[in-house]
Amino acid sequence: MVVLTARARAGALAVLALALAAEASAAGGTIRGHVDVRREAPAAAVRPNVADLGPSRVPEGDDRKRSVVYLEAAPHGAFEEGERARVVLDQRNQTFVPHVLAIQAGTNVDFPNNDKTYHNVFSLSRAKRFDLGRYPRSQVRTVRFDRPGVVRVFCDIHSHMSAFILVFAHRYFATTDESGAYRIEGVPAGPYRLVAWNDGQEREVRAVEVPAGGTVEADFVLK
Repeated sequence: MVVLTARARAGALAVLALALAAEASAAGGTIRGHVDVRREAPAAAVRPNVADLGPSRVPEGDDRKRSVVYLEAAPHGAFEEGERARVVLDQRNQTFVPHVLAIQAGTNVDFPNNDKTYHNVFSLSRAKRFDLGRYPRSQVRTVRFDRPGVVRVFCDIHSHMSAFILVFAHRYFATTDESGAYRIEGVPAGPYRLVAWNDGQEREVRAVEVPAGGTVEADFVLK
């Protein structure tokens, strides 16, 4: 039987503690919370001026209150190349669904037309300019978003249709669900600045400390 000295036992425990800490750090922590969006009733919808692509007003009852929560600066290793997802920004009932789409740079976005009428999807945003032309029901056009930034999407035929696509260079972001809840997982331990974005603007920024392998709560109230 091998008997360890006190110094050897202390050394072994130290190595074990470091290994456990490294494992917890590798697993990453979680940021979760709730975004409560409070605002007055929107004004009547108007056709956006392409020279002034500011936040638009959309009808009550859609998913306009959905927010995006993300890290202002990404941690080390967040920009590693990996397989990108393919996502959908639907067109139905003369509405873009969802109204807010958050993706990682390099993602292909499909724009299917599920209405009986023609649609024309375009954007004049600095992060991505495109015009898909007019196309009928059951057709799909695709755009690849390679540059981080906010992309405002419109339909040239239906003036009330608009949506936002937020393109990130990292994966540490989340879109709130119907109740306003969000969750960002696998965040390396450390201090960060967490941003809550809604309807075209960064509404609030706060500091958070993510514990190794643990969870931090961060709620927002946006007015």
